[in-house]
Amino acid sequence: MVISPKRIKIIKLKNRRGFAAICLDHLTEGRTLLQTYQRMEKALKRNKIEVKAVTLDLKKLITSL
Repeated sequence: MVISPKRIKIIKLKNRRGFAAICLDHLTEGRTLLQTYQRMEKALKRNKIEVKAVTLDLKKLITSL
């Protein structure tokens, strides 16, 4: 299965340092945007899901809840 990077939602954690990424019932955390995104790619790859392309601007993936 191949998905678009736009399906990955990254949020800023208010009560901790860092960010969290949510995609297809997977949750990862990291201190930086890049680390969070890379951890999500790795988690998806374990379940045979590929991210179609690398995004150049990770700030576009940040959403507010």
